This record gives sequence, C-alpha cells and structure tokens, in this order.
Amino acid sequence: MMRAMQLWDISPPVDTGTPVFPGDTPLALHWLARMGPGCPVNVSTLSFSPHTGAHADAPLHYDDDGLAVGLLSLEPYLGRCRVVHAIDCGPLVQWQHLAHALLDLPPRVLVRCYRRMPQQQFDNALPAFAPEAIEQLADLGVQLIGIDSASIDPANSKELASHQVIRRRGLRVLENLLLDDVPEGDYELIALPLKLMSACASPVRAILRSLP
Repeated sequence: MMRAMQLWDISPPVDTGTPVFPGDTPLALHWLARMGPGCPVNVSTLSFSPHTGAHADAPLHYDDDGLAVGLLSLEPYLGRCRVVHAIDCGPLVQWQHLAHALLDLPPRVLVRCYRRMPQQQFDNALPAFAPEAIEQLADLGVQLIGIDSASIDPANSKELASHQVIRRRGLRVLENLLLDDVPEGDYELIALPLKLMSACASPVRAILRSLP
C-alpha cells in the first residue's frame, strides 16, 4: 500500500506587517479597483522587497556581475533535500552543529536554528552560517543551502563572508524559511523563484513533500 503524501508549507505568511531587513522595503498593498457598480473585479498592486518572506537570493545580490534571479537554473530549487536541526546553535551554524546528519547527503540542505521563527519583528541577533561550514557542505556536493533566518550572514555583517562563499562555490541559497514544525530528515523540496529578469532575489512558495 502506498503511503499518503504529506506536505509541509515552509513559507512564512507575508502581509503588510511582515518584518524585513532594516532599511528594506516593507510590503504595501493598494487597491486599483474594487468590485461594485460598473466594476466586476478587485485589482490590487503590490510593492515590496524581493527579500520579503521565504526567498531565493540571486548572485546579483552579492556580486555586481552576478546573474539576476530570472536567469538562474531551476534545478537546485527542486529535488531531494535534508532538513537538519541546529536549534539554539548561537550566532553561527558551525560544522559541529550539522555533522550528526550528513551521511549520504542529498544536494540540498535546510537548517533549522529557531525553536520558533520570529514572524512579528526582525531579529537583529539572527543565526547565520559560519563560512567554513558552507565550504565543507560544498565539498560534499551540496548545491543549495537554506536557513530559517533572514540571512546566511549576521545582520550587522559588511563583508558578507558566507554570501561570498556561495558566490565563489556556485551555490544557491534560500532564506527566511519556516521550519518550526518540520522534523529532521529527507524530503522533496519545491521552492521555485519567479522569472524576474533583472531582480536580485525572488519570493518563493517553498514546500516540502514526503518521499515515497
């Protein structure tokens, strides 16, 4: 008998109160038309940072000569992945926080750091990746890393050392994932960015699907 497929929605809700990186553009929604006499539809317009909610950074975000998000191959954002818990790891996800779950590693790794992801305010002390941990994951063939915080680098970083490892090693990254209710283990990841041909990032509707 086949096991029923299970889905985990790992995209946090996005609304006008969704926190964004300090100085970035919060979401605003305006109605261009509302249903009524002479108008059969509601039509809205949105303005917001492409780094709002669960999102994929493009190389253009951290490299002036990097590709925009709409030019990226979709392959890294779709396929087998592993969720690894590094809960309460402190300011940086170090190699030792991941080592327990890296046997026969698939090409995508998502790391849960929070017990409960903050969704009402920006976390200036957000957990990030140690660049050395990303280097070691890349050495194991990882193509994409993800995290449940707003950045793979500390919020006050100016060097963006982990983003620079991503650039140099050709990895892709997902940030702001909602992993609160996801057990450690292997899943199918589906987190496709929009085909925004000149943008430095794209929102994604990220989900995990149970494996057969």
